[in-house]
Amino acid sequence: MRSGVIAQKVGMTRIFTDAGEHVPVTVLKLAQCQVVGHRTKDKNGYVALQLGAGSRKVKNVSKAERGNFAVAKVEPKRKVAEFRVSEDALIPVGAEITADHFVVGQFVDVTGTSIGKGFAGGMKRWNFSGLRASHGVSISHRSIGSTGGRQDPGKTFKNKKMPGHMGVDRVTTLNLRVVQLDTERGLILVEGAVPGAKGGWITVRDAVKRALPKEAPKPGKFRASGEAPAAPATDAAPSAPAAQETVSVPAAAPAKSETAKAPVTKAAPAPKKGDAPKKGGK
Repeated sequence: MRSGVIAQKVGMTRIFTDAGEHVPVTVLKLAQCQVVGHRTKDKNGYVALQLGAGSRKVKNVSKAERGNFAVAKVEPKRKVAEFRVSEDALIPVGAEITADHFVVGQFVDVTGTSIGKGFAGGMKRWNFSGLRASHGVSISHRSIGSTGGRQDPGKTFKNKKMPGHMGVDRVTTLNLRVVQLDTERGLILVEGAVPGAKGGWITVRDAVKRALPKEAPKPGKFRASGEAPAAPATDAAPSAPAAQETVSVPAAAPAKSETAKAPVTKAAPAPKKGDAPKKGGK
């Protein structure tokens, strides 16, 4: 069982397939998702990975949390979560999980906190049909109706569907297909909607009800703490020839200036033909 990742919801968009069909997708961004700690059977009684994502100011972190991040040699994280894994799927502490941890076409389970709706009635919260909209009902068309019996049972049972606070719940959406990956920018595009508002934190892991593809890396795809991203190295290579070209341009400029000075020095003997001034003197 592999580890999941902590991602941040960017928003929704759509992409077009080769056949011209548009697919609605949700863009999830990996914000420096690093391994903060391990949970082992000997010490904790279970095996899990503690991941952290996002950045946080040091002054807003408690001393206890600051000590945990210092032991792992990582910057303070805004969001921390644990993922149960098998013993052979542990990832080193400090490693950063990349977007190619998943593969295109794979199904994942996404968990987030739903958007808060405030105090909602029974029709919006529980999809009640309400009362009649024409005859026999006065000013209570959207009420839920009776909530209990009379003398028997003489009470309203617990967990009765009634008006109340709606949203801000932990919601898991199963079997969302990974449509596209962008490893350089750390983006994961999954098909369909994801619970939560823009900028909210989302946990993504392998689907429980679907088989893991054979192409999926095990224990995962990650970058060690000391390794640098590969993308900047490729961008730096073409910049070197550009610098050489700029140096060669000024080299040609002095040559032109020397040729320009040559006629000036040759013009010096002109005063020796001083017959013209003498004639002017006459």
